Amino acid sequence: MRVLIAGASGLIGTSLTTRLRRSGHEVVRLVRREERAADERRWDPPAGAIADGALDGVDAVVNLAGAPLLPGRWSAARKQVLLDSRVEPTEVLAEAVAEHGIPVLVNASAVGYYGDAGPSLVDETSPVGRGFLAGLCTAWEGATKTAATAGARVVRIRTGLVLAREGGLLDVLRPLFRLGLGGKLGDGKQYMPWISLDDEVGAIVFALENESLSGPVNLSGPQPATNAAFTKALGRAVHRPAIWQVPGFAMKFALGQAAEEMALFGQRALPRVLEEAGYAFRHPTLEDALAAAT
Repeated sequence: MRVLIAGASGLIGTSLTTRLRRSGHEVVRLVRREERAADERRWDPPAGAIADGALDGVDAVVNLAGAPLLPGRWSAARKQVLLDSRVEPTEVLAEAVAEHGIPVLVNASAVGYYGDAGPSLVDETSPVGRGFLAGLCTAWEGATKTAATAGARVVRIRTGLVLAREGGLLDVLRPLFRLGLGGKLGDGKQYMPWISLDDEVGAIVFALENESLSGPVNLSGPQPATNAAFTKALGRAVHRPAIWQVPGFAMKFALGQAAEEMALFGQRALPRVLEEAGYAFRHPTLEDALAAAT
């Protein structure tokens, strides 16, 4: 396939580009600066512009674009940036998919769609939750409507916490845990829907190649863990104790709503659609994923 990727320079996009090319696919990367390589095409989402010829011969589009959720508090202005950086590019790409008759769009979303689900199991049939992230994901996914209406197979990947050797969540946690400063957040009962980078990328490739997949797909490991269990497992992985606790009120004081929804809320999300479609996880347990990432 010839695959067009938006957000190809990020953690997931970089690994996805490598995996696709190793599998024999051709990758075209959308960039917002001047083109510097033969596989790059410039685009300007706020202007609704994509370089001429960028979509020629494209068989699938993968959209991973979006400003980072952290660090920092979610002021009204920051929330608008987070929304615009996701919805605007998705609308542009969905319209391009529809206009050019591209058969597949794999579009990023997040397990934050389910809000604070507590200990309840959630899968792709579960309703949307409450909170800023839930609303953000709803708008993000809704922006793919134009492509779906035009007949494209749209896969909305609701990603969990990606565990990688370089980049992502563990870049923040690993140094603290190695210094013996690791510990649970709040009461530690909130669930963390983790996934290894290998499986994140593998699942995206699976979604591109598997014509039976469409609609929401949870990209999370088959055994979600509580924050307390995750903390203990990471401590074991780096051979350090993880005995500390960061009080929830302190996190809320420092980061406000961002801390609450990103660290104290949880989703016990299961990847039912992926498993029923036959995807085999390379790292099916948290211990497997952490061993690969540490």
